[in-house]
Amino acid sequence: MSTTDKLIDALHRISVRSKPPAAPETADELEAVCRVLESEDPQLRPAASDGHPGGVVYLRPELPLVVLPDIHGRIELVLAALSASYPDHGIEQPLLYALDSGRAQLLFVGDYVHAEARARERWMHAFEEFSGGFKKHVAMDQEMNESLGVLQVFALLKRAYPDMVHGLKGNHENISNEEGEGNHSFGKFVLEGAMVAEYMDRFYGGAAFEALYRLEKSLPLLAVGSSYLISHAEPARFFEREEVIEYRRSPEVVEGLTWTDNDQAEPGAVYAMLEHYLRHSEPSEAIYLGGHRPVQDLYALRAEGRYVQFHNPARYGAAVPPVNRLFDPERDVLELQNNRTIFDG
Repeated sequence: MSTTDKLIDALHRISVRSKPPAAPETADELEAVCRVLESEDPQLRPAASDGHPGGVVYLRPELPLVVLPDIHGRIELVLAALSASYPDHGIEQPLLYALDSGRAQLLFVGDYVHAEARARERWMHAFEEFSGGFKKHVAMDQEMNESLGVLQVFALLKRAYPDMVHGLKGNHENISNEEGEGNHSFGKFVLEGAMVAEYMDRFYGGAAFEALYRLEKSLPLLAVGSSYLISHAEPARFFEREEVIEYRRSPEVVEGLTWTDNDQAEPGAVYAMLEHYLRHSEPSEAIYLGGHRPVQDLYALRAEGRYVQFHNPARYGAAVPPVNRLFDPERDVLELQNNRTIFDG
């Protein structure tokens, strides 16, 4: 069996599994991807002053890129993106094969975990389990099977194609539900952040919990392409390159690129970022991609049309910045079919 076939088989098994992975398996896989993230090529991810890879990742400008919005446990979105081809954007074969042959790149904008409104009722049942000390945990097992499954999928892809697959940190990457270091505790329908932290501590305490915490701290915050920038959230203010590279020392940078609400960013922040990072491009023609806050359609435009927000939790969306022309959201923000052909063939 080829390396790609083994990867396809592993991704398939994760996607059809009905229970969360075993703690030792989770620990091994997350520790392995941490080692990859902590030894990234400094040409792609310049090092901070402490020697660790910094918060900026530079994408290869000559290669097509597929950008996935907030995942929130939707493994099927990832498999649909990997199964699809993007012929109008130079990816003639399924994305997974293009990654394998070094002909395409894939970027996640963060928020791999915590199902949103589609699982509201499940969260309510899980809260009852949480309140009972997790003596029963059927609903929470379903949630964590999805969330840990997405993290496993990312880990497998990043390990297989370290220079072609990248993942940014989102505001939901906070497994300990900490308040600080740019993170905030989370609760939307119930106490999701606290519930996940308690579940992980109880059933994945020790190596697996520590590896996931380490993974979250190892993810970069900003991706730079030829004529575009990408972060999880709209930048709260202008952050210069060295600030973002040194993100581990600056909670404000972490918070400002992962938590910014709509209409919360300083005026002109997006344009200033484009001008600073894309000095060879005309800022008025460049775009900034992000997710974080849901949109009603496939995308919404902010910051005088320069910021393209494309996270719709009810649809399978992807952004595919073109290599040889200006970004057109009508043409370059795509709706994917719920098709996982290469994983079930």
